[in-house]
Amino acid sequence: MGDPRVFGPPARHAMRGCRVMSRVCVMGGSRGIGLATVKALLERGHEVTAFSRSAERLDLHHDRLTCVSGDAHNRGDVERAVSGQDAVVQALGVALNLKLLTGPITLFSQATQVLVPVLEDAGVKRLVAVTGFGAGDSARAISSLQRVPFRIVFGHAYADKSRQEAIIKASSLDWTIVRPGVLTNQPLRKPYRIRMVPSDWRNGIISRAAVADYIANVLFDPAARHSEPVLAN
Repeated sequence: MGDPRVFGPPARHAMRGCRVMSRVCVMGGSRGIGLATVKALLERGHEVTAFSRSAERLDLHHDRLTCVSGDAHNRGDVERAVSGQDAVVQALGVALNLKLLTGPITLFSQATQVLVPVLEDAGVKRLVAVTGFGAGDSARAISSLQRVPFRIVFGHAYADKSRQEAIIKASSLDWTIVRPGVLTNQPLRKPYRIRMVPSDWRNGIISRAAVADYIANVLFDPAARHSEPVLAN
């Protein structure tokens, strides 16, 4: 992969390693990046399971979409959602409220502690997890001007995202960790920039639609396994 990598319009269903009509579960699939990913996968011909607490109230209807409501902390709910899947996308999020500032936040790590052994036991090897720029190794790439406000606003959440990443990296799964920068609700515009190597990691803006497009493009690409791209224009 080039560094940085720019994604332009691919030929439909022509991406390397992409398999049409695979079964994919999107954890956190009822809003944000998760919902955008559900839509992107459906557009590519996959069968999709959207899993979240409120999935069965999702205002999206498609003959290849199954909505499963459940708790990402509950092993039985997670087992039910990932049974028979070819891959899983983990796109969890927390609400923008006072707890984001005061903590504690444990959603990401605790849900991942449930998900990883479920996938390993079920033989589902492929996991794409969305964390964010500033989590894990990318924390070192935050500029000195951004570091203090970032820690004040996002410190609790990203400390837990870092724990989430560590759990994933210690697993036997074929993982990709996707770290978007500042997210927007703008429509998909191409090309967008994929920053593959630590020397090029930096913050920037990226649409949720672009993140979803990237996930759908690389989900079944062997070259994307064990990679940690930062998505930021």
